[in-house]
Amino acid sequence: MSEPGHLAYAEYPLPVPEVGALLVEVLRANVCGSELHIWNGRHPVKRRGGLGHEMVARVLALGEGRTTDNRGEPLSVGDRVVYTYFQTCQRCAQCLGGQYNLCDNAYEHFGKQPEEAPHFHAGFATHYYVHPLQNVYKVPEALSDSVAAGANCALSQVIYGIDQIDVRYGETVLVQGAGGLGLGAVAVAKERGARVIVVDEVPARLDQAKAFGADHVLDMNDHASTAARVDVVQQLTGGRGADVAVEVAGVPAAFAEGLELLRRGGRYLVMGNLSPGATVPVDPGYVTRKALTVRHIDRYEARYLWQALTFLVEHGDDYPFEDLGDAEFAFDDVQEALDKSLRREVTRAVIRMNDK
Repeated sequence: MSEPGHLAYAEYPLPVPEVGALLVEVLRANVCGSELHIWNGRHPVKRRGGLGHEMVARVLALGEGRTTDNRGEPLSVGDRVVYTYFQTCQRCAQCLGGQYNLCDNAYEHFGKQPEEAPHFHAGFATHYYVHPLQNVYKVPEALSDSVAAGANCALSQVIYGIDQIDVRYGETVLVQGAGGLGLGAVAVAKERGARVIVVDEVPARLDQAKAFGADHVLDMNDHASTAARVDVVQQLTGGRGADVAVEVAGVPAAFAEGLELLRRGGRYLVMGNLSPGATVPVDPGYVTRKALTVRHIDRYEARYLWQALTFLVEHGDDYPFEDLGDAEFAFDDVQEALDKSLRREVTRAVIRMNDK
């Protein structure tokens, strides 16, 4: 991306992987909400450079000493893999304190511009260079490329977040936003034994939420105000409100509304809002009087990528993960995929990388 809203194509020689690194060939990549923040110029740090971080790939070359994935499974040329788009440096204050998802050097390579060797640090490219401190996991044979591509970051993120907010059996979970993360959150919450309510304004997304097992969906077009939506949630929960809310809409107003949709003593998991400078009025006293717990989550611990693959193997047939990529685009049509995703014309756009 040369600047927000504009793409330029560049070619570079394929690098030889260093000790412990991998060179992989990208098979499929998804358009994640974070790409849309970057695409419309609302990302906190990225204003230009490579895009794409949800992908599945095939091993093309292994650096010296790299013989296994991070589970100890043997790795060979031709194996399909997924990998974290960030690294865990294991030396910064956050890593040494056990907060691996907050690694201060997580984006040391992800943040590099394409002209910087080894060039391939983004998903919307034919190849990707996996550095030694990025976690890599072999994709189980049972998973298709289209399902495996969403393990990082969407499903890994929601499994990690739901663990942090401690969703319990029998609770009511309200999910704000029925994109890729929201639908993953529905599946994970259902497997935890929760009742799930989904709020969105796009009918096609709400249909997918139903297919993923949502017990109730709330169309914002039919309930146009926060008060109206609060009233519906109150009716569905016996006048209490949701036990847990999950914000994956990426809309600042959703945060303020989520506080009102929760019961007293409820818990709020916030993962979608990351655009700097976007503010909404919030009454701190209201949060205190309701004794709410608000937990903001940035990234996830790398081991959760394997948990995501395991979840897909064990439960993937129970949910329509195969249908999440509801619009496929060839590599040459990346800009169209981004534009349509930004206009919310698709739930999840998939880029086929090496199909020429």
